[in-house]
Amino acid sequence: MVESAPACDEMSGECCFEHWRMSGCRWAADMTSDDRSTFTAQSLQYELGPVTFGWTSCPPVRARRTERMIRHSDEGLYHLTMLTAGEAQVGLHATGRVEAVGAWDLVLTSSSHPYEARFLSHPDADTGSGRPRVEGVGIDLPASLVPIPMDRVHGLLGRKLSGRDGAGALLAQFMIGLSRQAVALGPGEASRPGLVTADLVSTVIARELDAENALTLEARQQVLVDGIRTYIRSRLQDPDLSPPVIAAAHNLSLSHLHGLFTRHSQGETVAAFIRGQRLKKAYRDLADPALHALPIQAIAVRCGMPRASDFARAFKAAHGLTPREHRNRALAAAVGR
Repeated sequence: MVESAPACDEMSGECCFEHWRMSGCRWAADMTSDDRSTFTAQSLQYELGPVTFGWTSCPPVRARRTERMIRHSDEGLYHLTMLTAGEAQVGLHATGRVEAVGAWDLVLTSSSHPYEARFLSHPDADTGSGRPRVEGVGIDLPASLVPIPMDRVHGLLGRKLSGRDGAGALLAQFMIGLSRQAVALGPGEASRPGLVTADLVSTVIARELDAENALTLEARQQVLVDGIRTYIRSRLQDPDLSPPVIAAAHNLSLSHLHGLFTRHSQGETVAAFIRGQRLKKAYRDLADPALHALPIQAIAVRCGMPRASDFARAFKAAHGLTPREHRNRALAAAVGR
């Protein structure tokens, strides 16, 4: 079941801070802010099976988890944070090291280890509110879902991990996608993204520790398929993008690619995924006022569908409107706002 934690849109100050603090974490931590009297925040939280995913936007805050809190209650969780605006300083008590973390860096903490974190607004982190903010996404997952002993993972706690390349980039992109789409998940759809998230977190940890042999075959395959999806999305404009090209780029046989992708995509084929992603991109681009001067055929070419008749037919079949009808409706709605 997907649940959302209400934002404190109609609150401010101490009430908003307390509401935000109580709804933001699955383990006890001291949360403080120099902006409590004027505190305003937004947050969303989703239960994805065993995994909790959250997004927040808030003023600078500090978080501290102590040995005493751990002795009182240890939930056996990992928490992974990625800032999208602002910066942080994260310190693990056991090492005394303080790590500086910026946007698109990943940082892992544990409910079993004391730490302190300061989340700071960067001068350039104005997210549209008129004042600098801290924004980020986070994941809470049971340590039992990570198939690597905690004593090995301990060395990664509080360390900056890159969300810009490799498995870290796949995880970062997946979390950003969740922040936009999790609200649309139905009751029967929530657990699957949660398990995929756990596999991606496990893969990031395993690659940092050179322990990929600890991952299950299912986890390794899921990460490979996620990488294939990312490869496809980055090359939609190429009209020659096809299953054979994708198989060759990933050193897979065509039959292995088809079987692997379909098994991890609820039966969707590679070709259907390519077509669907192209049509989604066309749908967005046609509704974008900034691209209004671009001819519809140019939009189609940008999406890897250069044949006008094929594009128009596929677009109407997918969306129930011709490309021109969709563009006109979207632009009229934008003017009426």
